[in-house]
Amino acid sequence: HTHTNTHIRSHHSMIFTFHLFDRKGACLFRYEWRRLGKPSSNVDEDNKLLYGMLYSTRLLVTRMSPKPPKIGFQSFKTKNYKLHYFETPSGLRFVLTSDPQTPTLNAELRTIYSQMYVEHVVLNPLNAPSQSVESDLFKEKLDAYVRSLPAFKT
Repeated sequence: HTHTNTHIRSHHSMIFTFHLFDRKGACLFRYEWRRLGKPSSNVDEDNKLLYGMLYSTRLLVTRMSPKPPKIGFQSFKTKNYKLHYFETPSGLRFVLTSDPQTPTLNAELRTIYSQMYVEHVVLNPLNAPSQSVESDLFKEKLDAYVRSLPAFKT
């Protein structure tokens, strides 16, 4: 499910999107503050491409490392954006995209996991595991938290 906030003027945001994937690659939640690139007519295809890139990058990092990585990759940067990545032991993948100059947001992804996802999704008896996240409270807390980050402002 995609949630878009239309109240933000695009030049004010340095954090662009948030995605949450399960271990099998299903997008459980997606939120956009600012769209990267052209609007896509196929959000599901975009989600599959992002997950495939995450899966391939994770595999490449593991295989290229001279010794087993303890953490794996946490971020990578292109000319146009930076991707921040956090994977839980159960295989949930939390992803933020931002301006390329943004410092790594791994601690912030861990906060989203522990203080928002666990509190408002895992402990919510109405939300089944491996189901898309429908919690308005999770969405509101995520939006407020990301907007409060120094990296959100230009």
